Amino acid sequence: MDFFQIKVKEKSEKQGGGLIAYPDFIVGRSEDLMVRAKNFYAIWDEEKGLWSTDEYDVQRIVDDKLHSYRKENKDVVEVKLMRSFSSNGQSTFRKFMSQIGDNAHQLDETLTFQGTQVGKKDYVSKRLPYDLAPGDISAWDEMVGTLYSDEQCAKIEWAFGSIISGDSKKNQKFVVLYGPPGAGKGTIINIALRLFDGYVTTFDAKALGSNGNQFAAAAFAGNPLVAIQHDGDLSRIEDNTTLNSIVSHEIMTVNEKYKPSYDARINAFLIMGTNKPVKITDAQSGLIRRLIDVHPTGNKLPPKKYHALMARIEFELGAIADHCLKVYKAMGKNYYSNYQPLEMMYQTDVFFNYIETYYDVFSAQDGVSAKQAWNLYKEYCEEANIDKSRSLQLHRFKAELGNYFDKFEERIMIDGVLIRSYYSGFKAQPFKTPVDDDASTFVLRMEETTSLLNLELAECPAQYAKADGTPSKYWDDGERLIGRVMKKPRPSQVVDTLLQDLDPTREHYVMVPDNHIVIDFDLTGADGGKSLERNLEAASEWPPTYAELSRSGKAVHLHYNWTGGDVSQLDPSYADGIEVKAFRGNSTLRRRFSRCNDVPIATINSGLPLKENTRVFDPGTMKSEKALRDLIKRNIRKEIHPGTKPSIDFIKKILDDAYNDGMTFDVSDLKQMITVFANNSTNKPLECLKIVQQMRWKSDDICLGDGTVLDPGAKSIQPADKRLAFFDIECYPNLFLICWKFEEEDPSEDSVTVMINPKPHEVEDLFKLKLVGFNVRNYDNHMMWAAALGYSIEQLYRLSQKIINGATGAKFGEAYKLSHTDIYDYSTDKKGLKKWQIELGLPHREMDIPWDQPVPDDRIQDVVDYCINDVVSEEKVHRHLQGDYKARLILADLAALTPNDTTAKLTAGIVFGREKNPQKNFVYTDLSKEFPGYVFEAGKSTYRDELVGEGGYVYAEPGIYRDVALLDVASMHPTSIGQLNLFGEYTPRFMALVEAQLAIKRSNYGEAKTLLGGKLRPYIEEIESLGKKDPEAAKKAAAELRHGLKISINIVYGLTSAKFDNPFMDRRNIDNIVAKRGALFMIDLKHFIQDDLRLQVVHIKTDSVKVPGADVDDIQQIQDFAKKYGYDMEHEATYAKLGLVNDAVYVAKKDECVSNCWTATGTQFHKDTNPYVFKKLFGHEDDINFFDVCVTKHVKEGALYLDFGVHDYTQGLRNTDDSDLGYIDGAIAEIKAIEKGIKAALRAEAKIAGASVVFNDGMKAEETLSEAKAVYDQAISKLIHVGKTGRFTPVKKGFGGGQLFRIKEDKHYAVAGTKGHLWMDSTLALDLPNDAIDYAYFDNLVEEARANLDQFLVGSGFATVDEFLS
Repeated sequence: MDFFQIKVKEKSEKQGGGLIAYPDFIVGRSEDLMVRAKNFYAIWDEEKGLWSTDEYDVQRIVDDKLHSYRKENKDVVEVKLMRSFSSNGQSTFRKFMSQIGDNAHQLDETLTFQGTQVGKKDYVSKRLPYDLAPGDISAWDEMVGTLYSDEQCAKIEWAFGSIISGDSKKNQKFVVLYGPPGAGKGTIINIALRLFDGYVTTFDAKALGSNGNQFAAAAFAGNPLVAIQHDGDLSRIEDNTTLNSIVSHEIMTVNEKYKPSYDARINAFLIMGTNKPVKITDAQSGLIRRLIDVHPTGNKLPPKKYHALMARIEFELGAIADHCLKVYKAMGKNYYSNYQPLEMMYQTDVFFNYIETYYDVFSAQDGVSAKQAWNLYKEYCEEANIDKSRSLQLHRFKAELGNYFDKFEERIMIDGVLIRSYYSGFKAQPFKTPVDDDASTFVLRMEETTSLLNLELAECPAQYAKADGTPSKYWDDGERLIGRVMKKPRPSQVVDTLLQDLDPTREHYVMVPDNHIVIDFDLTGADGGKSLERNLEAASEWPPTYAELSRSGKAVHLHYNWTGGDVSQLDPSYADGIEVKAFRGNSTLRRRFSRCNDVPIATINSGLPLKENTRVFDPGTMKSEKALRDLIKRNIRKEIHPGTKPSIDFIKKILDDAYNDGMTFDVSDLKQMITVFANNSTNKPLECLKIVQQMRWKSDDICLGDGTVLDPGAKSIQPADKRLAFFDIECYPNLFLICWKFEEEDPSEDSVTVMINPKPHEVEDLFKLKLVGFNVRNYDNHMMWAAALGYSIEQLYRLSQKIINGATGAKFGEAYKLSHTDIYDYSTDKKGLKKWQIELGLPHREMDIPWDQPVPDDRIQDVVDYCINDVVSEEKVHRHLQGDYKARLILADLAALTPNDTTAKLTAGIVFGREKNPQKNFVYTDLSKEFPGYVFEAGKSTYRDELVGEGGYVYAEPGIYRDVALLDVASMHPTSIGQLNLFGEYTPRFMALVEAQLAIKRSNYGEAKTLLGGKLRPYIEEIESLGKKDPEAAKKAAAELRHGLKISINIVYGLTSAKFDNPFMDRRNIDNIVAKRGALFMIDLKHFIQDDLRLQVVHIKTDSVKVPGADVDDIQQIQDFAKKYGYDMEHEATYAKLGLVNDAVYVAKKDECVSNCWTATGTQFHKDTNPYVFKKLFGHEDDINFFDVCVTKHVKEGALYLDFGVHDYTQGLRNTDDSDLGYIDGAIAEIKAIEKGIKAALRAEAKIAGASVVFNDGMKAEETLSEAKAVYDQAISKLIHVGKTGRFTPVKKGFGGGQLFRIKEDKHYAVAGTKGHLWMDSTLALDLPNDAIDYAYFDNLVEEARANLDQFLVGSGFATVDEFLS
């Protein structure tokens, strides 16, 4: 917004400090704010894509900007909102407007129809609720044709047409509908109100024609295009100046109460209904040229028919507008230029007053002769001092008198006396006499047994229904799931009959035209059952059309052809018991004919409710995916709508329309671009993002043949083959490779299918398989999706690089769902495939072909072999992780989602169900209330004079100890969640997961069955059944179920403290209260043990505590103390010996232990990370095997290389004869010799200006440096590529080992911990004799570990490390 800026100022220390943000209004001409007469006129609302004249929208827009600013600037602690009375924001704004000049453009100068596209410069603030389109206007014709003659009807249609065309602002005319009450004036006015809804104002005609009413024109302040008065009075015009100025559309001064005056052109076309003639005199003859008077016929419609026609006119508005516009264009804008309202000129208001004066006389007599009435009239004129020029002549008097009596007779005998010109049947209100209904009113009668619809749809595909009411065949021969296999149906399974081939009295389905709709009346009677009488009565008020009884015989179906736009945008809910049914795609009409009427199918184009977002473009413009993409990108560039929110709405709408129109498209690759665009919305990023999540990105639907349509955007495609299919992808600039295989008992490379540069349809065929891979959700799925879209090899390579480099918009939303599951995702031990290969002893291969270089033809097979190896490895890793995989299947089942969904999503499904915003029920706790003295400031926490870690409390007193009790809090973080009631009403569901896991652990299966709403019952019953036959199998099944629950439980804490949005995150939880509560408890526990139990605490690690010398009573007191906080503390073990190196590393020996007594943590001691050291230190030397002398190395940047060098390279070295050097060392030695020569030459020739520096071999310096670089590059090229991960064994000299380097950007670096030793790939070292192993490397590690323990011997009671380790 260009009329204000956000400024900040410092709060005083007394106010608490920090920054306050407030709006500062900018003096100047604005394109977003319009001011008129120093008052607010309008503001551009970017979200709606319209101007708003509601001043409160200024508050909303400015305050939203302030909120966004505060969100983006953490230093801002307060914002001064306009809507806050104490901020004086509104008064400041109004004062600001009073200080700047007028800056207003008239709004809504033309009608804007429903589908019209507009922008800021169109100055539009409203739309009509219909489109301008031709159609049926039979109700309008009958209504207006009855109430008005053709001549008078033409006046009405010409007037309406001039408004629709926009010429009414130039045509200096106004319409007066003159006639007595009930003659049709209100009918036309009511239709005008509907036809110009939102563009109409009301006015006081009498005030416009009177002197001294300075506010008479205030009604036109909103620039209405139509001004209406239902019952006006221009019979006593005192001054027609104002009226003439308005009708002439002159610029005039408008005075609004309590506001300064301003000049404006009045664009309104005046329509007035009146019972009194407009009084026109010679002095006021300006109105003669402008007035178009419209007189009724006096004909009436029966009430029932009148209401039925009015109801039908609601459906004809767009067509009426179109018809009136055509009438206006045909007649021409000057048709009534010379028109004079002669009848209005001749009439006066004297007669109406005369009737009122003698009302009682006429009413009592119920008849009067012309002579008596005339004498009374003359008497009235004389008594009222009516000027003769204003009184009626006798013949006019007689004509007017006839309007107030039902009957006129030239001669009549009354009491034997002949009376001439006699009026009888006095009407108190003219034209108000009740009228009986007549047979012409449309009444729905269902008496026919020959269906017009059968003839209309005779050649439409149709089929009988099965016994269960569903279609018996498929509607087309497209590929679909049949018997769980993707294939095309047989010809016999596809519909080949038309409606004319069927007996329509049997239940059947028929495929109707796209624009064919059905209005289903299903109203109920007083007894609650369907009422045919009510349905017939309600349907009779709709435009006459073909109708049938429903299959039940109680409901009524009206059939129409809809021409009002896209039928998919019709809101099905018309009213209670009345439904609008539209048929698209393979959606078909289900019917069984019994009775109908004989009216043809009518066409309508308005009157039906539309869904909230209506069609905003012509489907004719959307004939290709390219057009769709162009339109989307134009919206992103804001070429169509200037606001983000309207643009996002538009994009969603055109995608929905394309989908519903059956257009083939896939714009999934634009999702990220649109998401970023939505997220950049200034005011409504979250709302825009929610709309993006609902968008349809592709047209592919799978019809299951039973009426069910499966949307891939909502649910993963079910594979045709139930076997798992493992796959992997490699991508180079000239090669796109897919390798895949089905799961088998003994995985073999021979079973792998190789696809080199496959065609799109070949890739798409793989989508039917139950695909499994490693990290495929983040890479392989998207590459396959792009390949199926038809990306070229070059495009695939560029996409691959974008994905690898984390480029925005690289991935496809739909592609995530391609796989059945992702091994990396479901594994609880997150490590790369190469690490798994090494850990499991699988063949480990790495590619030495740079990923950004084309693959030479003679190396393609190497890439294929590499990919095949990975596919087989994936299957073997999957087998190794069966526990995790089965846990994933269990979670997917419990959450009613798929194994491809992440653990976080599955857990959210279990805990929150389908709730999209569970955070609204979350509970945030101020921990300082439970733990007085706790303070969280500037991202740091303190409690009891200690700095508390944000992820948990850690405390250590390194040393060697005896008899140390280890106590551990059972499920600390889940318990904290329960104690905090973190998830509000959802907390019990989460705690049910915790309780179920513990119940299964304790074999309390009865309790487990009742938890989680009984979802675990089938699993528990299976475990119990297995227990009777195979206890080991039952134990395994229970472990798998418990493992799945534990995975779900464990992930929740991490999600509560995550920095990214997720269902478990509470934005208020800035101090991680789940971990913090446990940390604060552990500090309290430490003080309790130290102060109350007088014991030493040597180690606390998040949820465990180690206490030397604690006896049974001490342990019980510690457990009781924990219960006060809601925690269950378990005594895990008592260590006879504990060597605590630091807060993360210790070794300990369990008390009264026979075997496997030692435990160790930390890389240096742990049996998994350093098995040789563990076994050497803790008495397991006899168990040392080859795998204990294998070392895994991994680099994040660059790659690992082995340098075996020197044997055939020493002859090429200069200035060295060291035969022990590797390629790298040899190259460095040679380069140093070259550098030495350069320096010596520079010193010798320094005094010779401009001389070339020459060396003994005659080369110039720059050439010599180039030679040095070539030497280095040649050395690099001779190294053996390993990859990012490798397993190596140190070997002695003479056994083929080499130096291990990390090469990054053509520079070498030593790999940590490998310098001074020679290395060999462990798979090759396996065949070497034992004495070839360089055990010195590992023995050094053992000594380093012993030294770490040795430093704590003093005062421990142990003389040596060996004594401690014994």
